Amino acid sequence: MRKMSSEPGTPVNRTTLNGPTMGTIWSVSLDAHRSVDLSALRADLAAAVEQVDQQMSPWKPDSDLVRLNRAAVGAWVDLPAEMLEVLDCALDVTRLSDGAFDPCVGALVDAWGFGAVRDAPDPQAIRLARQARPPVAHECLELDRPAGRVRKHAASQLDLCGIAKGFAVDRMADVLRRHHVRHALAALDGELRAVGAQASGHPWAVALERPEPGRRVVHGVIELEDVAVATSGDYRRYLDVEGARLAHTMDARRCAPVHNVVASVTVLAGTCMQADAWATALLVAGADKGLAMAQRMRMDVLYLLRRAEQVVEVGLGRFGTSADRSSLACHEG
Repeated sequence: MRKMSSEPGTPVNRTTLNGPTMGTIWSVSLDAHRSVDLSALRADLAAAVEQVDQQMSPWKPDSDLVRLNRAAVGAWVDLPAEMLEVLDCALDVTRLSDGAFDPCVGALVDAWGFGAVRDAPDPQAIRLARQARPPVAHECLELDRPAGRVRKHAASQLDLCGIAKGFAVDRMADVLRRHHVRHALAALDGELRAVGAQASGHPWAVALERPEPGRRVVHGVIELEDVAVATSGDYRRYLDVEGARLAHTMDARRCAPVHNVVASVTVLAGTCMQADAWATALLVAGADKGLAMAQRMRMDVLYLLRRAEQVVEVGLGRFGTSADRSSLACHEG
């Protein structure tokens, strides 16, 4: 029998809080004791997400990210501790993924029409971005976390969209714990983190989407308890150009949008920042290299692959066996 995570008879209310951010919506479902000040909690959640956006948005001209992108090569740039934490994780994933995840893709993102500069691919901008391609991020950036600063060793334009939303979810989880909330599910797009289980003792059930552009169809259900999950795919944000669908995720190694048989990758991790970055890395790496990488690192990963006009599941770790799925389910829908 699953142990109940609330004291018997403790009065709790199921509540949903949400608000706009980063061009989408953050949300939290929680089973909160009636003593929790929901107005103060919502304000703190909104402030935490807004801080991440203000620091790491490529669309805000006064963000810390834009300030770093504009800095001269070799000049130290003072940055907030939160952004240094994200950059440190980003560089670590870049190294471990052999460059499949690389935050130095900002110029490519803009050139292909997914950034703040334009909304369609620009052949000349693409050509210039390819010619000016910087080294991979861990060779291009130097972090000095004790001093709170970063410097670039080559001209580069960073984009943290593949990791910042996950970090924002982690910040929401921190806020929930500070408010003594023990049962909650924080979400931002395809990034989610469970704080405990539901007050009933049951895990949080979240839908895994079938990768069909323009439709919202449930492929399966994932059960979460004290774990983060992130999904990256090619079916939600894309551009149609002359009959071709261009995914928004950049493959820095090809200097082009990701193009392989992977429809989506779902990753479980201790933090949503890690899950977010690794979902992006494994999408870019592709099925063969990505699965080998995930297996080597003993990750919990679910790939949805397009093969012969069908969607095929390949899972590792807790997604890999029927025995594991009894505690963390992903059932065909």
